[in-house]
Order: sequence, then C-alpha cells, then structure tokens
Amino acid sequence: MQISANQLSPVLLELNVQVDADRVRAELDKAYQQLARGATVRGFRKGKAPRKVLRHMFGARVAADVAQRLVDETYAKAVDEQKVQAVSQPAIESQAVNENGPFSYKARVEILPKIDSVVFEGFKIKRPSITVTDAQIQEQLEAVQRANSTLEPAGESHVAAAGDVATVDFTVSVDGRAIKDASAENLDLELGQSAVLPEIEAALLGKRPPFQQDVEVAVPAGSAHPDLRGKKAIFAIVLRDLKTRVLPAIDDEFAKDLGEFDNLDALKKSISDDLAKRLEESADNVVAQGLVAELVKANPIQVPPTLVQQQYRVTEQELLRQARSQGGRNQQLTPEARRSVEQDSEIKVRAGLLMAEIAKAKGIQVGPADIEEGLKGLADQSGKNLAKLKAEYATQQKREMLVGMILENKVLDIIEAAAQIEQE
Repeated sequence: MQISANQLSPVLLELNVQVDADRVRAELDKAYQQLARGATVRGFRKGKAPRKVLRHMFGARVAADVAQRLVDETYAKAVDEQKVQAVSQPAIESQAVNENGPFSYKARVEILPKIDSVVFEGFKIKRPSITVTDAQIQEQLEAVQRANSTLEPAGESHVAAAGDVATVDFTVSVDGRAIKDASAENLDLELGQSAVLPEIEAALLGKRPPFQQDVEVAVPAGSAHPDLRGKKAIFAIVLRDLKTRVLPAIDDEFAKDLGEFDNLDALKKSISDDLAKRLEESADNVVAQGLVAELVKANPIQVPPTLVQQQYRVTEQELLRQARSQGGRNQQLTPEARRSVEQDSEIKVRAGLLMAEIAKAKGIQVGPADIEEGLKGLADQSGKNLAKLKAEYATQQKREMLVGMILENKVLDIIEAAAQIEQE
C-alpha cells in the first residue's frame, strides 16, 4: 500500500491511497467465492455458477463492496501513519476496482491543528467588586417578604393596581379567525410584573370584576405562538376575580417566622453572606471568561468546522431545553441567537484545544480524588444527592464530560496564576 498526504489547511488533510493489485485480486477472489456459495443462478447448481457468469450478473455490486472494504481496511492505517487526529468522517473519492490493477482513492478529512506552543502568561484581567451593599440586602429582604405574602380578595371599592393578581379568561383572534390554542381560562396575572402584554395590562388597571373588553394587541415577532408572531390580534378579555397582595412587616417576628433566625439582624446577616458567595462566584466566572477570551485572542489557531458544528448542536439543544422548561414553545433559535451561538461555539472549541495543549505540556492529569471532589462540588451547586450524582455520572459520556470540566478548571488555575488580576 502506498500513501501520500497533502495538507490543504491546518485542519484539512487529503490522503492519496493506492492498494496493490495483488491485494485487490485477493479481495475480489474472496468476494466471488462467497457470492458463489450463496448465489442462485438459473441453469447452474447452487455454488457451481462460473465466475464469468457471476461477474456479468453481480460485477458492479461486487466491485462496490470490495472498494468499500478496501477503504475500510486501509483508511485508519493511512491516518495513523500521518500522526494526526481525525475529527470528521472522511469524504472518499475512489476509482473503480479493476481485477488487473491497483485500487486508488482520495480521502479528505478534518484533523486537529498542530499547536507548537500556547501563549497563556501575563493576561491582564479585571475582577469585579464583591462588596455587598445595603440596597442589595434590602432588595433580597423584600423578595423574601414577597415570597411570604398572602393574597386576599380585593375590597368592594378596590380597583386593579400594580401588585394585584387578576384572574382572567381570554380568547384570541386574528383577522376574525379564532386562534383556539391561544385562549386561556382562569389565568392568574400579576399586574406590574411585566408578566402580561402591556396593552392587556393597561386595559385591566383601574378596573374591577365583572369586566370585559376587546383589546387590540401588536404581538411581538418573537412570540412563542407561530400564528400570532408580528400580527395584530384581538384579545377578548374577561376579568373574573381580583386579589390584593398583603405583605408581612419586616421585623424580628418576621425573621423568627421563617424558622431559622433569632431576629432580623440574623436574617440580614444570612442574606449578606449568601449575596457575598454569589458575587464571589460571579466574579470568578467573569475572570474565567476574560482569561478564555485573552487565551483565544493570543492564539489565533484554526479549528475544525465539524467540532464547531457539534458544539453548536449541544448548545442549541440546551437552550431549547431551557426554553421548554420555562414554558416556551419555540422549536428553533432566532437568527440573532443562532449567530451568537455560532460565535460562542467557535470560541469554546478553540479554547478547548488550547487548554488541552496546556494540560499536555504541564502534565496535568485527573485522578479519582479529583473526580470525587468534582462530584461533591456538583452536589453542592445543584442540591442533588451525592450518591445519585455518582450513579448519573457512571456512564462513559458523563464521566468524560466531568473529567473535561475538571481538567479545564485546573488549566484555568494555571492561567490565572500567571495572569495580572486587578480588583475593580
């Protein structure tokens, strides 16, 4: 077998492979022997049909099968001899199989780029402040207060205002045609929380049940409902019920009622500690993102399109899954979101290749202790049971994901230690 290679780009390799005529004849002989044993040919006993007859009847199929088998048996060796790592299925262009000559084919395949060295030292990054302010504590206090509020029937003289919860029915039509699956009954809408289209909220404010009105709404182009996107729709609204939100006083008794705190100061201390932890994590993420951005900018390597497409599909499915879990019905990303995911996918792939090269150069490995610590960290972040997480990450795919995440964190630690981090 003769192999030559032509590197068309840092991530695209073309292989020219020629299989010797003796091997081609041997494969054809084997193929016709197998065919003869099972072929039924009129005028001949089973297994006794001459090769000339078999070639006339099945020659094209045998030639195609032998060509595919020769490619399958030689391609991997051809790639290995070039000492490259293929990341895509090869595009094969082959000549016809000839009993009296060699068999040749071309294979184009995407490969990982060769990275001689990686620049990763001296990056300048600003770390956001993690100071917890009184205003932030007050905001969280009010969120806890709201979570522990109650809804009570509105008084006879009370009209709908921000903070109230209105129970409504509505039907929707476009150009006189009813959109059946866009209607709702006994739907609770909290006013003043941007939970409802502004035209509908404006119609409800200042009203009290019973009340009904047709409202024309300019539905945004990004609406989850395909029949309403960018259309002018008529919402026939019926206000059935109205409730007001009663907030508890923020005092020591309120803190005690939560069951964990002796007084209001203890509650505020807990909120402050939680905010500080979240701000710390957020600052860590900002630094990590900044380091990755600097790493990619300092090392402008080409990346295989196939890996970018794979990363794109992973991110796309995750975003759509999140949208569905939040009640959305979109089955595809918007054009703007697609462009953003495409750019992000290329950055992630480039960063991953660079970080893998750093890990290789520094001899970084992930051992059982690292995996155990990583699982404990995931359990703390997600609130899941550690034993269940271990079972979940027992599969090879999940385990490889975890190992990759731990390896990247170790590399990020090296890059951060060599960077200039300035506190804002």
